Amino acid sequence: MQTIAFLGAGAMGSRVAHNLLAAGYPVRVYNRSTEPLAALEAAGATIAATPRAAATGADVVISMVRDDEASRVVWLDAETGALGGLRAGAVAIEASTLTPEWVTELAETVRATGAAFVEAPVLGTRPQAEARQLIVLAGGEAADLARVQEVLQASASAVHHMGAVGTAATMKLAVNTLYGVQVAIWAEVLNLLERGGLPAARAVAVLNTLPTTSPAMQGAGNMMAAGNYAPMFPIELVDKDFGYAQALARALGATTPTLDVVRTLYAQANATGYGNDNIVGIKKLFG
Repeated sequence: MQTIAFLGAGAMGSRVAHNLLAAGYPVRVYNRSTEPLAALEAAGATIAATPRAAATGADVVISMVRDDEASRVVWLDAETGALGGLRAGAVAIEASTLTPEWVTELAETVRATGAAFVEAPVLGTRPQAEARQLIVLAGGEAADLARVQEVLQASASAVHHMGAVGTAATMKLAVNTLYGVQVAIWAEVLNLLERGGLPAARAVAVLNTLPTTSPAMQGAGNMMAAGNYAPMFPIELVDKDFGYAQALARALGATTPTLDVVRTLYAQANATGYGNDNIVGIKKLFG
């Protein structure tokens, strides 16, 4: 089987790495902090001291990190970056939620080494990763994607080829924006209903029967009504993604009045100390 280097063992990355191990792949893992590595090593992973050490000789190198800056470091650091260990003919996969601008730059840099590049950000959070039900949005050459299709499917229920590199990053930011805007208005509406004398649980029970409520918002409403803000998609990452979406819109000349207003709410929630709460924790802003 293909030998896989996995860069980033955070909340999502560690779960995806476990899925790869369970599927039988030899996996080398690098993570900046060592805390999540013990469980992966116990499951059969080889722990690497640097991204370069993990990538050296690997068939597939996957990165799943926080942002553009972290991605740049794990791939391109002059001393420890994975690019220095990437062999010609390998496939580099960037699975983080990043800007299309950076993903496109990274793809060009990787391809210059003779390796292939696929972007593969995912839709879903920790429960979906554990259940191997993530949805992968892929960008790159169809032939390159075909080479890693089974690797991606180890954690996914679907893999959608969006087009050239950059299209998947654009789609991922669009999806997160659409979701985040809906969550914000639900928080606002539930606060209004509670102030009007309707308990949140009762209001959500009725709202969830209506055609205006999507399946995603059914889940979000239930969590708000229960006061369940345990992190799955933390507010600080929502704020980051909204910022990336704003930057993309400016680069494309698109107007985003709704995005701009809602981003101020997530930024406020982050600044208020709710950054580690799940996205539905934005309800705390409203009382």
